[in-house]
Amino acid sequence: MHDLVIRGGKVIDGTGAPARELDVAVDGDQIVAMGEGLGPGRREIDAQGLLVLPGWVDVHTHYDGQVTWDPHLTPSGWNGVTTLVMGNCGVGFAPVKPGEEDFLVRLMEGVEDIPGTALHEGIDWQWESFPEYLNALEKMPRSVDVATQVPHGAVRTYVMGQRGAENEKATPEDIEQMAAIVKEGLEAGALGFSTSRTMLHRAKDGDVVPGTYADDPELMGIGRVLGEVGHGVFEVASDLAPEGDELSWMRRLGQETGRPVSFACLQSPVDPLQYKRLLAAVDEDHAEGGCLTPQVAQRPAGLLLGWESSFHPFMLSPAFEPYAEMDPQKRLERLRDPAVKAELLASQPVFEGDLAGPAMMIVGAFSMMYPLGDPPDYEPGPEKSLAAIAQKQGVEPRELAYDLMLEREGKGLIYLPLIGYAGGSFEALKEMMEHPSAIFSLSDGGAHCGLICDASVPTFLLTHWVRDRERGERFPIEQIVEHQTRRTAHFYGLEDRGVLAPGMKADVNVVDFEALKIHSPEMVYDLPAGGKRLIQQIDGYRYTIQSGQVTFQDGKETGALPGKLIRGPQSARALAE
Repeated sequence: MHDLVIRGGKVIDGTGAPARELDVAVDGDQIVAMGEGLGPGRREIDAQGLLVLPGWVDVHTHYDGQVTWDPHLTPSGWNGVTTLVMGNCGVGFAPVKPGEEDFLVRLMEGVEDIPGTALHEGIDWQWESFPEYLNALEKMPRSVDVATQVPHGAVRTYVMGQRGAENEKATPEDIEQMAAIVKEGLEAGALGFSTSRTMLHRAKDGDVVPGTYADDPELMGIGRVLGEVGHGVFEVASDLAPEGDELSWMRRLGQETGRPVSFACLQSPVDPLQYKRLLAAVDEDHAEGGCLTPQVAQRPAGLLLGWESSFHPFMLSPAFEPYAEMDPQKRLERLRDPAVKAELLASQPVFEGDLAGPAMMIVGAFSMMYPLGDPPDYEPGPEKSLAAIAQKQGVEPRELAYDLMLEREGKGLIYLPLIGYAGGSFEALKEMMEHPSAIFSLSDGGAHCGLICDASVPTFLLTHWVRDRERGERFPIEQIVEHQTRRTAHFYGLEDRGVLAPGMKADVNVVDFEALKIHSPEMVYDLPAGGKRLIQQIDGYRYTIQSGQVTFQDGKETGALPGKLIRGPQSARALAE
């Protein structure tokens, strides 16, 4: 008798093969048989009319702090994610010298918009070195498997102190010490190394991430360690400026080490065709035997603007300052006052500092803002923009924005697809998603708590790209599933998962495809110290199974916590005799 049999579902196995109606049998944490009429199970799931899919493998998250207090890593856990990779974009919490934890908290708070108060209260700092961080993670039971990367920002600050934090040039001795720490982390189980080279990534005090200006000797000196160890991805968040210089060192590193060098490939709003050049550079690199890999998004990097969000069209208006830190309910009562509304509409925003340009664009970009709606519309046409609606109604766009954010008891949201929507549709995204070297990524689960909520992207692949898209072609479901399971898993060396087959790890989603629904995001205050975050409820996941145990049923945690820390690459396991 098997421990678990999932009976009669439509199996999409993650290989790209056509869907088939099969039973799936599980013993322990392993799939042991697939076919028709398999023997009985101690527990059976009737999957007639349902999809049976591998668990999602999400390789771009920022749960580095939340992983120490939340065993379910929501919202990703609600979206059928059974394996996630964190430690992206050069930020994380190890290594750290005792007494210097606050710097890493302020770095994460600024870069990823995770409340510092929540991180301070939630994290129990039981480590100094990166291996000690992994040991601390290993002690905690959870419902999701987690893997991490060594972050450049933490390593540089640990070795160089204030010089590293202020982005001074690293000496050969500094580089040698950093490389040794990264090697130690990889040997202890990290799946890669990450760095940030974008002006958008700034600590709470406004300084860019340590390592942003790292030169070739530093990047190559650290990167070569991946070749020495023989595993790991070198992950880069870069402005790609100058474009040629950035691509040059990434290509050289990949060709020298044989390890993937992965960068975020996005459609820039100021250079909408840049992504085509980037994809062409990837093709050229691969023709030369290189490993340059674009991580691509599946929907735009969309800011969610609301009265409770970290940013909205009135945030920089002097008249809003008295309301900025006010209790949300009290603020809502004041904002409903016509006199307050008139005062805020008359108060013009003030732009200061290094990010004045982007802020100016965000505040006034009404032709790029859309009512989000419920269910959310992530691919709206130009006629749905606030500018178009305001013109039709004969009102000012700012007034329309004010009223929209008051909807749903003050929880109305405005969608601003800032990156990846320059053409007003998903066609550029689709072209990137179709590239043969592309890795689906950039959900940013756990990050941007007050402004972005894209952890639902794995589900969105099914709802929008397979089932609901109206403004362009859709994808075959088999192709979408493969990209978010086998391809993401194998990219990080996790060959024991991502495919439903005998001998593979029993990470499975049983999904009611027609009932799948992504609800509108909402702001909640459930982080430690009452910190806020945007969450998004999901319907349609009947069962999520991690290592053979049902961890979520109809969207609710079951209490099973079989998830583990992943240490290093995982080989496909031979089927037990």
